[in-house]
Amino acid sequence: MKHPHHEYDGLVFDLNGTFANTMPTHSVAWSQSMAEYELMLSEERFYALGGGLPASEIIDLLAKEQRQVVGAVAITESKETLFIVLLGTVQPVIPVQAFADFHREHLPMAIAVGSPKWAAEQILQSLGIRDWFRAVVGSECVTNSKLAADAYLRAAELINSAVILLNDTALNIQAAQNAGMVVVDIHTLL
Repeated sequence: MKHPHHEYDGLVFDLNGTFANTMPTHSVAWSQSMAEYELMLSEERFYALGGGLPASEIIDLLAKEQRQVVGAVAITESKETLFIVLLGTVQPVIPVQAFADFHREHLPMAIAVGSPKWAAEQILQSLGIRDWFRAVVGSECVTNSKLAADAYLRAAELINSAVILLNDTALNIQAAQNAGMVVVDIHTLL
């Protein structure tokens, strides 16, 4: 791959699973909080759903599948509280962090997530890299979830750049490509 700063004027990263290896921590927080409300979420199902859907959509989907009536807000709060408790276990994805570290002096960078912005901010702070990013776009910052690419497009707008997006899931990569973005699957960097 050519150096992106030779061809583009900004980088947008997904965070969960792309920049930070949060998925194991999210899986634990999800399964434990769902169990409190008698919903089942196996690790396999968690990873199958993993693609940046907002918490409320995941809860509604699982409740419908399992014929349960639950309070999405209570489960979301439980999950987020537990995730923050477990935040110290999150590690960066080293090749992606190295890629960003190299380019941060040359290109404006942003993070786009399907979770709330505050959660992304917490992860970036815990990794000691919040100051690398000019913008962080969370689910509350856009009308449609990440699978519609709105968060990526908003992040690009906030850093005023034609960007290259780095992501790790097929659904998110397809959504960004459908929106006309150039995408790098991080697995090509690993």
